[in-house]
Amino acid sequence: MEKNSKIFVAGHRGLVGSAIKKELEDRGYTNLLTRTHQELDLTDTSAVKTFFEKNKPEYVILSAAKVGGIQGNNTYPVEFFTENMKIQLNVIENSFKNNVKKLLFLGSSCIYPKNAPQPMKEEYLLSSELEKTNEMYALAKISGLKLCASYNIEYGTDYISVMPCNLYGLNDNYDKENAHVLPMLVRRFHEAKEAGVNEVVVWGTGTPLREFMYAGDLAKAVVFLLENKSAKEIGEFINVGTGKEVTILELANMIKRIVGYEGELVFDKTKPDGTMRKLMDVSRINQLGWEAETDLETGIKIVYQDFLNSKTIRV
Repeated sequence: MEKNSKIFVAGHRGLVGSAIKKELEDRGYTNLLTRTHQELDLTDTSAVKTFFEKNKPEYVILSAAKVGGIQGNNTYPVEFFTENMKIQLNVIENSFKNNVKKLLFLGSSCIYPKNAPQPMKEEYLLSSELEKTNEMYALAKISGLKLCASYNIEYGTDYISVMPCNLYGLNDNYDKENAHVLPMLVRRFHEAKEAGVNEVVVWGTGTPLREFMYAGDLAKAVVFLLENKSAKEIGEFINVGTGKEVTILELANMIKRIVGYEGELVFDKTKPDGTMRKLMDVSRINQLGWEAETDLETGIKIVYQDFLNSKTIRV
């Protein structure tokens, strides 16, 4: 990519998209195309078609998605599937029709089977059944990466698919119903501390293992791949993560300490745990020359300060 290449960052205000936009700007890219949801609804086929025909982006980063935690996925499976499918079909199809040079599609580690061997290698995709709590979101993301791979096979395009582990970072979602576990815990411990509440209740047993990566590190990986690697080198898709994991109990205690909450931590074992372990095998991207930089404690301290400084209304 040239520094003045026209790059469309879809979803630039979200956790991932904002980190990618910042990384591109920090590296001197000057011609970034962005649209808010109000300016361009990516589920609107006609609007997306018009946008691509008018603006002709040379590169596309598809980080826009409807995302959420276990509760959100359980409650709104139809919306998680249909909205993500519409976004993906509209952006990928119009990228092809308008001769985009390179597209990067962002998926999720939830594409892997519930009982996939650990750590999860790329070849484990579709080897057994998915975790039910986020099955519809996972099916949408699998469809997206398969569509990109199919365009590469049939039309010789250069569409890269990246599957990151659990992410956290600046501009995260702290919504009470739909936030992921790490930002949800930051909010709960902070609000409990402010209110003087004696205990904080967390879903599940605390025993599941999870891998968390700072979104700024993912952004570095995205730009690294766009600048240096092709779909032919990467294959159908590639994992991006830290290769390190913690239990939810360890995560909760780390956040509790950083926030300064002194009450009790209680686990509601009647609630679902989700997948018991989700560790990405990141050997392929490490071999290509990229590794994550930010350790979990440092990242959570950055996030908590961002949470305190945020003027966003939290509902």
